[in-house]
Amino acid sequence: MSHLIEVNNLRTEFKQDKGILKAVNGVSYYLDEGEIVAFVGESGSGKSVTQYSGLQLIPCPPGNIAGGEILFEGQDLLKYGQNSDEMRKVRGGKIGVVFQEPMTSLNPVMTIGKQLTEGIRLHMGLDKKQARQRAMELLELVGIPDAKNRLDAYPHQFSGGMRQRIIIAMALSCNPKLLIADEATTALDVTTQAQILELMQDIVKKTGTALVVVTHNLSVVARYADRVYVMYAGEIVESGTTMEIFNHPKHPYTIGLLKAVPSLTDPKDRKLIPIDGFVTNLVNRKDACAFMNRCPYVTDECRGAKTPVLSAVDGEPDHFKACHRNIDKTSEPTVEKKDEVRQVTKAGAKTTGETILSVQNLKVYFPVTGGIMRKKIGDVKAVDDVSFDVYRGETFGLVGESGCGKSTVARAVLRLNDATDGKIIFDGHDITHMDDVKMRPVRRNMSMIFQDPYGSLDPRQRAGDIVMEPMKNFNLQMSPKEMDARVSQLFELVGLDPAYRERVPHEFSGGQRQRLVIARALSTNPQFIVCDEAISALDVSIQAQVINLLEELQHKLGLTYLFIAHDLSVVRHISDRVAVMYLGQLVEIADWQSLYDHPLHPYTQALLEAVPVPDPQLEAARSRQIIRGEVPSPMQRPQGCAFSTRCPYVTEQCRHEMPVLCEKETGHRVACWKK
Repeated sequence: MSHLIEVNNLRTEFKQDKGILKAVNGVSYYLDEGEIVAFVGESGSGKSVTQYSGLQLIPCPPGNIAGGEILFEGQDLLKYGQNSDEMRKVRGGKIGVVFQEPMTSLNPVMTIGKQLTEGIRLHMGLDKKQARQRAMELLELVGIPDAKNRLDAYPHQFSGGMRQRIIIAMALSCNPKLLIADEATTALDVTTQAQILELMQDIVKKTGTALVVVTHNLSVVARYADRVYVMYAGEIVESGTTMEIFNHPKHPYTIGLLKAVPSLTDPKDRKLIPIDGFVTNLVNRKDACAFMNRCPYVTDECRGAKTPVLSAVDGEPDHFKACHRNIDKTSEPTVEKKDEVRQVTKAGAKTTGETILSVQNLKVYFPVTGGIMRKKIGDVKAVDDVSFDVYRGETFGLVGESGCGKSTVARAVLRLNDATDGKIIFDGHDITHMDDVKMRPVRRNMSMIFQDPYGSLDPRQRAGDIVMEPMKNFNLQMSPKEMDARVSQLFELVGLDPAYRERVPHEFSGGQRQRLVIARALSTNPQFIVCDEAISALDVSIQAQVINLLEELQHKLGLTYLFIAHDLSVVRHISDRVAVMYLGQLVEIADWQSLYDHPLHPYTQALLEAVPVPDPQLEAARSRQIIRGEVPSPMQRPQGCAFSTRCPYVTEQCRHEMPVLCEKETGHRVACWKK
């Protein structure tokens, strides 16, 4: 039987000053109609380049498809010119792509309807009226309400989840045989991610379209994929059914990825084990195993051999691995673990019970103006009457969908935004309305780790100067020699070689840059650190390294964290207590075990049900109810309970009366009439 797409020995290279970078090195795979196949691996493993090579979207120069064949419906796509009519008919017509960032994939000055009908008219030959009707049907298919009128709206008038749905509609507009989702849900909230993936899975079932999911999220793969290709350093190192890959991984890299992933089903004291080292330099690479320098099972046989080829695993004819050895999850390592940050679990965390931060009835409103005179016409109630305490030495998790007010709370606590009302008491002092002069000594004890490590570092400064700058700003009464020694000490503390202090940010990897941001945050010896989505942009293995580092630093230095994230698996792993926010208000707050094992608010339950776990057997048995709809605008919040427009248990009381956060069990507070 012929496959929908069959790739044989694909090689894609990029010419660089120091030589040839082999981004895709002899990759072969296939895909059948109606199948969902996942490509997984760390950033730089070649997942996206492999897919874009098939569409001839590789910029040339410096890129070049050096060899191989890509058979789509029996025709070799590489025989078509990059800008040929035949290739244009395939791109957008027979093969659709859902890109990672929907806002940059949509033209901000064109209506959604115009952008949708453009491809429909080009590939399907419909007239203007027919194309508009087709566009409306597509928006309805992907769940956009009031599709007829929304065709004339612009991208900025939609939420992130809605924009991603529009990209899916665009990719499906010409009835493609193959849909490629390139990290299509990475930047989305867990609930929106679940909606989008359920939608794509449903489309595959209804239309028979094949789906390629490119991701580093193994939990998503466990829930949705039929088969998996694991890529490392431009090569496929393991492939097989989802059950085989997760239950019986045979390549050291696959085993390493699975050990680094946190899960809702983990015991609390489970240690995340990151993969040592860094990806091999792919420029002028040698004919040898690319994973050898990071492999805990490496032997002399591996060191002296050429690059291993994919071969069938004994007893599993559809399972292939590229490894010289026969190993599994129970195999003993041959290499001692390198000295690294000691892993400390939250089960052993110590808190004093002393309150370091008390937020009382906090409100943060942003005025909305309109008209010629720009008069105030309303308020965006980003944070509306929020109260909680954080104890010294603990990690306090704050979770919720985008736009719920998490980051606004953090910025208000750090006095980067002014509070409209309420109190913020830090270390016994009311800092709510302190002026800049009085706040200056307080700021020494507060710090922040930002989401984007590269965006929060000055690209022109050397790493050592970046870490030293806060010491100079706060005049810590240290001599230049003492500051210099302190910088080296901080580099060692976060696991960076002090010799790297002369480098600039672009010379570091993503994980190293985040370590550099952490070193800067620690430079003034703060007691309290806000981690605002500090690991959401990192690969799973680097994420594990940073989580372990944060836990170790807390153990050593007695730090207190306000940990903001939308990944509930990570929050569960690192937090002592967790608060859930929705539309500017806290709806539930409890210790981690009570909240995860016995959630009381329907919103918390929906968030947890939307989180996939890296276990395909467990996923197949789970019954889940995916939360529908979008978060209402803070400008038009519902009367009564803010969650009433999306709650499956809503009553008339919910629609008209706002519930108050009150204690239902010891230490467990919830704002819900039903509970």
